[in-house]
Amino acid sequence: MVTRRDVARLAGTSDALVSYVLNGGPRRVAPHTRERILAAIDELGYRPNAVARSLKTSRTMTLGLVVPDNSNPFFAELARVIEDVGFASGYTMLLGNAMGDDAREATYIRTLLDRQVDGLIVVPAHGPRGWITELTDQAVPRLVLDRELELPGATQVLTDNEDGGYRATTHLLGHGRQRIGCVAGLEGIHPTVDRVAGWRRALTDAGVDPAAASLTHVPFGRADGYRAGRRMLAGAQRPDALFVASDEQAIGVLRAAAELGVLVPDDVAVCAFDGIEGSAYTVPALTTMRQPFDELGRSAVEWLLAKIADPALPAERITHPTTLVARGSCGCPDPAGGDSTIG
Repeated sequence: MVTRRDVARLAGTSDALVSYVLNGGPRRVAPHTRERILAAIDELGYRPNAVARSLKTSRTMTLGLVVPDNSNPFFAELARVIEDVGFASGYTMLLGNAMGDDAREATYIRTLLDRQVDGLIVVPAHGPRGWITELTDQAVPRLVLDRELELPGATQVLTDNEDGGYRATTHLLGHGRQRIGCVAGLEGIHPTVDRVAGWRRALTDAGVDPAAASLTHVPFGRADGYRAGRRMLAGAQRPDALFVASDEQAIGVLRAAAELGVLVPDDVAVCAFDGIEGSAYTVPALTTMRQPFDELGRSAVEWLLAKIADPALPAERITHPTTLVARGSCGCPDPAGGDSTIG
């Protein structure tokens, strides 16, 4: 096995200088010496012992991320941003996919803690669970993303879901729609609760009774949106518009409408939520409240790295606004290959 001493011998330097180059130590290394050391590392294929380095620095240079379902494009796009921002700062990411299962989620959290990640980001699948007490007892910096969850010492990075639901519904009302139904996510999780609250508030402000409007709760998936769409659009008293709480659900709703011969947007206007890349490629393209993936991921990682550097940094609540992207599914002009961002 190639050792640090082998690198030093080939480069004609001391072990200490090799260590300075590898670990970014305080001692200045002359450029030509650094080049010889890096060339020797390449030639020998030397790889530092990450375990030994972590024992010396008390850091593993890894971050943990647990998401409910990484097959959902929203979480996949969010994870990509988190990984990119962390990687640019010298951190690699370990990902746990809970698949909506609370026990699996807890197992991933405990495993990542056992792996001594330097910081942990959790997108809880549902709500408070047993791992909260366990994680509270840990010193590892932690952050809750996309969910409101009281976790002592943890910062929350959120989207303003209530405002997004309100503005989406208001946009549909602006198209002259009055019977605006809602395909929501599962009950009890804050994105669902807040988006439905925004939908209700917009209807109330417009003089429409939310209690008379159609509301159904299903998981955030295409198949579930399809089944909800079949139910809500099949009757003679179908809504003339739908606020759908995720783009994935809305893709299923569009399929259901097509099968039932319901024209979008002529018969029913649709406005969704998330702003995943695929929302621009449906027919018609989805009007959606775009979540700021870059800002969400970047602010989460930046706060976590700041907390790692300064353990006394207090927890905070960071909320980002959504942006209305108007396309053909609501009755706005459907831009060819582009977006019409209203704000």
